Amino acid sequence: MINVFKKLMVEESGQGMAEYGLILALVAVIVVAALTTLGEGIRDKLTEVNGELTPETTE
Repeated sequence: MINVFKKLMVEESGQGMAEYGLILALVAVIVVAALTTLGEGIRDKLTEVNGELTPETTE
């Protein structure tokens, strides 16, 4: 039983997973910041494209 605890204390695979989690969180923050900054421009462009693609109805 003591050997199992010693092995768990020395094992570093959990540390690698924590690092991947931190990198993923950093990427998510960067994506949110980029979309917030560019959001209005993207929305306006998509609205413009939608207006061009939507057929006009004549009454």
